[in-house]
Amino acid sequence: MNQTTQSSPTTSAWLLGVKDALPLLGGYIPVAISFGLISVQAGFSALETTLISVLIYAGASQFLFVAMVASGAPLWLVVLMTLLINARHVVYGPNLAPYLSADAASRCWPWLMHGLTDQIFALAHSRLPQLCAQDRLGWYTAAALLAWFSWIAGTALGAVAGMQITQRWPLLGDVMPFALPALFLVLLAPRFTSKIWSLTLGCAIGVAMLLKLLGISNGAIPLAALAGMAMFYLLQSRQKAKSGVMSHG
Repeated sequence: MNQTTQSSPTTSAWLLGVKDALPLLGGYIPVAISFGLISVQAGFSALETTLISVLIYAGASQFLFVAMVASGAPLWLVVLMTLLINARHVVYGPNLAPYLSADAASRCWPWLMHGLTDQIFALAHSRLPQLCAQDRLGWYTAAALLAWFSWIAGTALGAVAGMQITQRWPLLGDVMPFALPALFLVLLAPRFTSKIWSLTLGCAIGVAMLLKLLGISNGAIPLAALAGMAMFYLLQSRQKAKSGVMSHG
């Protein structure tokens, strides 16, 4: 009896997952509306556009997918570029795997993988360590499903009524593209309470802005990420060396 209880997520874990993921809707829905509108303008039907969000569900990669298909790019190149943009998931998955039950993860890994986005990863990486083992899968599933459904709903709304929405409220057309970057800033803000993370994020932001000003737009994000990683490990190694000297002293 105890074994069954421990392996089943509690209802509170699902509710907490929904609660934690609710702020994501403020970024997901406006960007999904933008995608729906752009996809229809590129020649996709409303149904095809919605199915892209249902089956691909890859944020920026969906915009690239639609643009490349509309421009007549070969399918192999479309697939390759989409995979390259999503290569970061190779890092995301192994970082979350230790927090999920091996049995549950082995059964559900295709669904867990499909629901993993940048924002869900950021939430899960901070929340899963705080939860009991039996609650982690329920929390993750609830958060991922809410984010996925909101993205699908926003896409469908943009595909069907995006043009009418932006015509009626022109300001929304200017605001919607900034919704996702703003959401990333909200997720990063709590990290600035740590000195190491403040310097790391400051370094990454500074490098990205400098490269953008120098006209290296395509390489700004990956190079800034590498600079941030180097800064983090440098500061961490110095902190460990300093603590080791103090402990020996």
